[in-house]
Amino acid sequence: MDPYPSLDRRGFLRTTVHIGALAGAVAGSMLLGGCNSRPSPATSTTTTTLGPPDAADWKALGASLTGTLVLPTDPSYQLDRLLYNSKFTQLHPRAIAYCSTPDDVARCIDFATSRAVALAPRSGGHSYGGYSSSPGLVIDVSQLSAVSVDTGANTAVVGAGARLIDVYDAVGRHDRLLPGGSCPTVGIAGLALGGGLGVFGRKYGLTSDNIRSVRLVTSDARFVTADAATNPDLLWACQGGGGGNFGVATSFEFNVHAMPQVTLFTLQYPWAAAPTMLEAWQHWLGTAPDEIWSNCLLLSQGTSGYLAQVGGVFCGSPAEFASQLAALTSAIATAPLNSFVGSNDYISAMEIEAGCSGLSIASCHLAPEGQLSRSAYSAKSSYVNAPMTPSQIALIVEAVVDLQDEAPTVGGGLAFDSYGGIINRVASDATAFVHRDKLACIQATYSWSAYTPSSEIAAGERWLTWLGTNVFDPQTGAYQNYIDPTLDNWQSAYYGANFKKLVKVKRRYDADDIFSFAQSIPTIA
Repeated sequence: MDPYPSLDRRGFLRTTVHIGALAGAVAGSMLLGGCNSRPSPATSTTTTTLGPPDAADWKALGASLTGTLVLPTDPSYQLDRLLYNSKFTQLHPRAIAYCSTPDDVARCIDFATSRAVALAPRSGGHSYGGYSSSPGLVIDVSQLSAVSVDTGANTAVVGAGARLIDVYDAVGRHDRLLPGGSCPTVGIAGLALGGGLGVFGRKYGLTSDNIRSVRLVTSDARFVTADAATNPDLLWACQGGGGGNFGVATSFEFNVHAMPQVTLFTLQYPWAAAPTMLEAWQHWLGTAPDEIWSNCLLLSQGTSGYLAQVGGVFCGSPAEFASQLAALTSAIATAPLNSFVGSNDYISAMEIEAGCSGLSIASCHLAPEGQLSRSAYSAKSSYVNAPMTPSQIALIVEAVVDLQDEAPTVGGGLAFDSYGGIINRVASDATAFVHRDKLACIQATYSWSAYTPSSEIAAGERWLTWLGTNVFDPQTGAYQNYIDPTLDNWQSAYYGANFKKLVKVKRRYDADDIFSFAQSIPTIA
């Protein structure tokens, strides 16, 4: 699916725009500058577009940046243009700007708007819909990746392009944690702006709940700080309103938390026990203390058969967790095929959850810098508001069997991630993240390799569509960080009653709808 269908519909390329003037101020002054500040003019203010850029214009942009501009003629372009999801190999932006200062970001926005060039912010490039790219200019903030921790205040300032594994490492070195996801290579900006569900969420909240402030460059090249005292409506919108909607984030200040003892657990069951496992897990989760986060996996592993697994993280010791685990295993009433319960230090635990156990932090990056690879996948999400009935559970299990039957060499299935705890004690309108009454989030995925027959890839896509129509309840909503280009009524599914307020914030900070993609917040509800 074309990830840019809204560019014409939303009138992205304006004939007149008002551009903030730029200056070559040092990076430190940009980060520490006042709210709503603008650099001193280095050029005259642009009030009309200058026409499409030619080669000389692109060269001039590159020369003006502290960072690097990559063009299609550059040797690194074919790698630099790629997103994490390798199904988006057809995307060819006109340029990728690796911005090393907030001023670089402002210069890129000024260039794009004055030249009527589409733009897209990119942190880690993990957008499920491919929205981290653009047919015009990609503003990549991965070089804005510094992390500093104040243990006295229990806060951390994190550059918007920092990879999650690096954030965990930097914060963990100070015996602190920031709740977040499990993918090591995801950029902190996209994760935090859309919510950020992770293994410590029930105890410490979503990543977005822990945002104290965010610094952005808006569509008119202004440097804006949003916190509880200044631009609080923008802070509210950035706490779950989704990435790429209101400006280009350059840094965040987060609350961080004293590191608890961490216990990991995994239980794998025979496939025949899958219905009982899911039934027991959902009721156990409903009464679990905040210290427990858990997920339940029902997967087709291609030629390796099925996987029925419950796992998770407990904030405490194995001994303290024993009675809770016994309650779950007793309810399942089937001996697991494999089981593990053990105490881990924070960094080791996060590496295990990230799927890069045994690797160094440097290796937990995408190749060629690290040892991890991109993957091709499609996904769809939904929520569970209350324990499912036996018939609903049977339909869930049968859905995984159907995927195995229709696409026997692909991997995929359904993952249930627990909500509750402190996540659900936040009012649904306190932040833009509206999903505060859920038992669990469901993510349906299937993935493939370069060797997968096209017929099976198509079968997987049909399977996702069938799930959305016949298995998932559209009234429960969908998770905006699992953004789904095929989703009908996405406005309500992602944002519910908060959508209208998000539109108002959009009008205030991006009235010309410069930050626009197929499922971006519009300026008109």
